[in-house]
Amino acid sequence: MAEALAEVSEQRASWHDYLEMCKPKVVALMLLTSVIGMFLSTTAMVPLDILVFGNLGIALAAGSAATVNHIVDRQIDLMMTRTHKRPMAQGRVKLPQAVAFAFVVGVLGISILALLVNPLTAWLTLASLIGYAFIYTGFLKRATPQNITIGGLSGAVPPLLGWTSVTGSLDPHALLLVLIIFAWTPPHFWALAIHRKDEYAKVKIPMLPVTHGKQFTALHILLYTLIMIAVSLLPFVTGMSGLLYLVSALVLGGRFLYWAIVLVRGNNAHAPLKTFRYSITYLMLMFLAMLVDHYL
Repeated sequence: MAEALAEVSEQRASWHDYLEMCKPKVVALMLLTSVIGMFLSTTAMVPLDILVFGNLGIALAAGSAATVNHIVDRQIDLMMTRTHKRPMAQGRVKLPQAVAFAFVVGVLGISILALLVNPLTAWLTLASLIGYAFIYTGFLKRATPQNITIGGLSGAVPPLLGWTSVTGSLDPHALLLVLIIFAWTPPHFWALAIHRKDEYAKVKIPMLPVTHGKQFTALHILLYTLIMIAVSLLPFVTGMSGLLYLVSALVLGGRFLYWAIVLVRGNNAHAPLKTFRYSITYLMLMFLAMLVDHYL
């Protein structure tokens, strides 16, 4: 094993390694909510330069934050099945290279937003970057089983960033979009944490299933799912969205509630992973339904 790792560590980093450190799948989901936030902010079309440079800047900043996550977690990543092949865990990307990459990409992203979009979006994006990369990854993740509940705010802001990219101002409806993702994050991530409970325990990360057990976590997933469904109805209640969105929110939320109940019952070994996967589908379809409803 040691010889294999030594051999891997001698390999040179490729562009794919740097792309992987940016967590492109996660960033893609963030950009979906950012783009939809842009279109929801206006009844007209989003200016092309804002659409391009706004999302480019947000993506680069998110990639920088994700790289910092790889840097901070490089030792525990090596001990977890899900992450042991990451570029830094395997030694393909060295620490100085990763730090320089995170710094350059982050500065570039914030600069694009500040110079080509607007200062408000740049400042909000910087706050989100710091919140995820340093407050959540560097401190909260190892400090409390409520880490994802508190730290989830950083990952909830992309639709707000998309909105402010177009308008240059804060709006209560944009904050509703943040609230939906904020309420979605705990049941989304805790489902994965149940699935990976033993690995988190091995590396001493105090995820809720590790500190309080699977059944306690499943109950909290159910409670947060109910909160999430209630929050998801607010766009309709406030007049931001119409009947199509309401029906979509109820149907998609009902399916999420089904999986939360299956988790609590504890008779399906595959439920945690299926709940996690459905949660991603849920968020995508919710925001797409909101977009379609907006233009009908």
